[in-house]
Amino acid sequence: MAFKKLLASLGAGGASVETVLTEVNVVPGGVVQGEVRIQGGSVNQDVEGLSVGLQAKVEVESGDEEYKQNIEFTKVRLGGAFELQAGAVHAVPFGLEIPWETPVTMIDGQALRGMHIGVTTELAIARAVDSSDLDPINVHPLPVQQAILDAFIRLGFRFKNADMERGHIRGTRQQLPFYQEIEFYPPSQYHGLNQVELSFVADGYGMDVVLEMDKKGGLFSEGSDTFRSFQVGLDDFHGTDWAAYLNQWLSEVGSRRNWF
Repeated sequence: MAFKKLLASLGAGGASVETVLTEVNVVPGGVVQGEVRIQGGSVNQDVEGLSVGLQAKVEVESGDEEYKQNIEFTKVRLGGAFELQAGAVHAVPFGLEIPWETPVTMIDGQALRGMHIGVTTELAIARAVDSSDLDPINVHPLPVQQAILDAFIRLGFRFKNADMERGHIRGTRQQLPFYQEIEFYPPSQYHGLNQVELSFVADGYGMDVVLEMDKKGGLFSEGSDTFRSFQVGLDDFHGTDWAAYLNQWLSEVGSRRNWF
């Protein structure tokens, strides 16, 4: 029996864990629900802890080097310690809140390339930690986010790319250690622009919308970036023509800098 316990602590004949999500489609500020199912192994084992969290694969810049890093940005402990009987099935339901700042991974039913966000499960048994695979979730835009995304499309912008970067956008309500950038190619009327990058930073009260305009470089000049941010309520955005608002601002900034 002692030898079996030793093998179980090393993962041979020990408990296994599986997480099943009730619904993979969520929105920022919502809840992802599911159940963690622990299958007992060949011997009784002491479970020291069980937790679930959310993890994102984020780009990190360090000097001249860029690499990807998995960042767990929320975590919830499920219950306390208990003894898992050999061969028994222990099911633990959970509801995990989605932070308001969580990046969107879906737009109009299409997955954004490069967005990797999912639920992690961590089972601690006898001073060992067993982390399950990432269970992906689909984060859809809030209505206010969808309204602004739709405005870019109405103006003729085309989606280029999206990424998550470690760092902080100054002057915003950001709490997470990373943020999302959604990049667009501009239409021909904004001929001086190379691209526009869009970031959302929301909480339960409102949202910061951050735009970065990337000017094309000329034969004798370098490109440059210009930031713009404004705030909008989560529920009082319906009265604004966002396409007209964005066009007016882009045109004013571009004309002042002789971009177009």
